[in-house]
Amino acid sequence: MSSPTQRHVLSALVQNVPGVLAHISGMLASRGFNIDSLAVGATEDDALSRMTFVVVGDDRVLEQVRKQLEKIVTVVRVIDVSSRDYVERDLLLVKVQAAAGPKRAEIRELVDIFRGKIVDVGPDELMIEISGRENKVQAFVERIRPYGITELVRTGRVAMVRSDSEVALSESTKATA
Repeated sequence: MSSPTQRHVLSALVQNVPGVLAHISGMLASRGFNIDSLAVGATEDDALSRMTFVVVGDDRVLEQVRKQLEKIVTVVRVIDVSSRDYVERDLLLVKVQAAAGPKRAEIRELVDIFRGKIVDVGPDELMIEISGRENKVQAFVERIRPYGITELVRTGRVAMVRSDSEVALSESTKATA
């Protein structure tokens, strides 16, 4: 019996060298895996970058993607973040039509409700920044859409496994001993 289709978050620690992103995304595409979200960025080590993928599929698809990633020489480690307790964030920048007046005030109130920020103000539009879980960001997009979105960009999901409180406690105990 196969497991249900779901969204999996994978984190790959990779060598920070030219062509890694193209190599990995090309390999996944050539094997028919669709990347729902992809974010790449620096880590605490200048020699390494972290790639966070969201792929859709059952456990068999997840296992195949993980195995394919681990075969790539520039991949140092792959973690199935979604199988653990983790924190995730998505960043949205959106320009919305908002001439001065009551409409602009409504948008400002909506931004406050979602704990966002207005990061740029033009004569007829606002640029808004929202960050949080993917479902929060998507909910904001749906609420702001009727006002007239003129441009929208999202980072894709980034995620980090939470510290294991028992491991963290034992490490802090060792440090004080």
